[in-house]
Amino acid sequence: MLIGTGISLIAQTTQNVLNKEAAYELIKRILPAYAHKFEVAYVPKENDSDVFELESKAGKIVLRGNNGVAVASALNYWLKNYAHCEITWNGTNLNIPKPFPMVSKKIRKVTPYEYRHYFNYCTFNYTATWWDWERWQWEIDFMALNGVNMPLALTGQNSIWDKVYRSMGFNDKDMDAFFSGPAYTNWFWMGNLDAWGGPMSKNFMAKQEALQKKILARERALGMTPILPSFTGHVPPSFKDKFPDIKVNTQQWGINVSPAYVLNPETPMFKEIGRKFLTALINTFGTDHLYSADTFNEMTPVSNDSTYLNGMAKKIYESMAAVDTQAVWIMQGWMFLDRPNFWQPTQMKALFSAVPQDKLIVLDLNSELNPVWSRTDAFYGEKWIWCMLHNFGGRLSMFGDMSRIGNDPAAALKNDQRGKMSGIGLTMEGIEQNPAIYSLMLEHIWNDKPIDLDNWLKGYAQRRYGKRNSNAEKAWEVLKNTVYSHQPWWGTNTIITGRPTFDAATVWTYTAIPYSSKELMKAWSYLLTASDELKSSDGFQYDLVDVTRQVLANYANVLQQDFASSYKQKDMATFNKKSAQFLELIDDIDQLLGTRSDFLLGKWINNAKALGDNPAEKKLFERNARDLITLWLDKDCNIHEYACKEWAGMMKGFYKPRWQQFFDEVRLQASAGKEIDQIKFENTIKDWEWKWVNANEAYTDKPTGNPVTVAKALYAKYNHKMNNAFPTVYTNTK
Repeated sequence: MLIGTGISLIAQTTQNVLNKEAAYELIKRILPAYAHKFEVAYVPKENDSDVFELESKAGKIVLRGNNGVAVASALNYWLKNYAHCEITWNGTNLNIPKPFPMVSKKIRKVTPYEYRHYFNYCTFNYTATWWDWERWQWEIDFMALNGVNMPLALTGQNSIWDKVYRSMGFNDKDMDAFFSGPAYTNWFWMGNLDAWGGPMSKNFMAKQEALQKKILARERALGMTPILPSFTGHVPPSFKDKFPDIKVNTQQWGINVSPAYVLNPETPMFKEIGRKFLTALINTFGTDHLYSADTFNEMTPVSNDSTYLNGMAKKIYESMAAVDTQAVWIMQGWMFLDRPNFWQPTQMKALFSAVPQDKLIVLDLNSELNPVWSRTDAFYGEKWIWCMLHNFGGRLSMFGDMSRIGNDPAAALKNDQRGKMSGIGLTMEGIEQNPAIYSLMLEHIWNDKPIDLDNWLKGYAQRRYGKRNSNAEKAWEVLKNTVYSHQPWWGTNTIITGRPTFDAATVWTYTAIPYSSKELMKAWSYLLTASDELKSSDGFQYDLVDVTRQVLANYANVLQQDFASSYKQKDMATFNKKSAQFLELIDDIDQLLGTRSDFLLGKWINNAKALGDNPAEKKLFERNARDLITLWLDKDCNIHEYACKEWAGMMKGFYKPRWQQFFDEVRLQASAGKEIDQIKFENTIKDWEWKWVNANEAYTDKPTGNPVTVAKALYAKYNHKMNNAFPTVYTNTK
């Protein structure tokens, strides 16, 4: 089957089509009590760019757009600028003022970006592994409201892999050795690993396929063009036995997993399987002609020879174009940042030149911190998208450089050396954290100028909390100059989440605080002063808990170094005192986090179990959920704590018991006149961690307690202690 000239089996080009019913249904989901106050109308593109308009007519708000995304963006503009409301993952204010706000004169906005990308492969596991349709529907609405038109759409593809390889004679045993568990699918899709966390049942794959069909139908109805997966050569381990004469390469990822197997692109079977895969994919899901392919994710190709790289890229694209003549390859640019010594100009140009002109779009995955476009002549003339990565592993610490995020996309857009910059995007590994950072970034989608950060923050606080409050505004001024003034490469962590040690940091626990913790306490104080007026605001409650959590997490780093120092000085009395305070602090943070559903381990675990069809599958999915956020893989995995979570349940159920065992071992050895053997302790604690991964004790998915009350109590308890503990002088090294 060959897909050509604009029409696929299911999907059609939707960017210029306004589905009024789909747009109006979104309005009803967002504002059910006020949907009758809005009308939806079509307005054509301007110079091939998406456009929206809004104005008041006959007592109603008319929302116009060239598609559903544009109409939803018009609604969001009205919500933010007239109703002073804000929708985020972590707190939403939709209290519409009275009288109902009207638009005094027509507003018209044209986006400067052809493509507005959303999602990273990793988001599908670090955040979305256990999402049901209700949660997906919310996220699709959120994307539309914010102007996203190019979402990565990877859900449900395992059923395609299954169909293709079973048609070639592979059986249940072969596929069980191939498919990962639900929490590891993205690394399976990228060819990093096989089988870990599995097996995956055919019934689960069928449910995910059905979910993907609903996701795609909704995204397309709103005018989005989803990016689907394509074939990159990943084959089952038994492929080499079934086809011994076919050349198969092994790919070793950077962590201690067994190598995956990738079909050599030079063999004719590569194109044959690629055709089978894409045909089955389009038959099942339709297409919008955008395909993701990332053969070298965090892996070094077997050769840096430009002929080899050109040939491999050509085969990957040809396997797409053989089925879809309009295929466009969407390539994550992470490998150019991850392996810069390998991907020199010769290698990059060889890769790019294998694809026809304008049939490749590169995602500059970490533009806000480490832009590749500016050192590669804008990807040597290829189309590319400016992306903000920000988050690794779905970690929850407060961080991000608001100044750069507010300025750099517009600066790149105006840069004479920008080449074929064609869009803007969000490529975070995990979401549902730092909502202000993402709200700020999304402001660029309908704007081509730098954002006035001070004015934006005042408006954001008003929209988020439902009213103006001077203390809240002062708090955000402090946050801008502390947690949101820097963006460390991996973010920052509290030592609580690291495997217990006397060192100030661990391999994946970065504890350096690039701002004044004492200054951050002022934001905490301002928020608490504002709490009597703002305590009923959903967004305010989240922010108060998050700032309280961050201040206390920073204090934990100080306490840890205090008891480490006491130990080195052989002052066990002070060690016992400080270590007891450390454990008490963990309990207090757990109680605080338990007041918000955003921070509950039980929600993550129970959502995982809910997707299982029988006790065995529920247990498997729970083990997946527990493993990803702790050891990540097995007990010897070298990226344990990469996806650590400061959640209620994790604090008391996982981190605290680890630290208790560490302190017990320290005291035991000290009583015998010995130093603690850190290596021996880690070998022991790994066994305990693995038992926790495989356990099934219950954790609540319901918040308890009042967040404002708890935050106030913790301020009274810790304010004086922390004021004395945090350094008075801080030198900004930005």
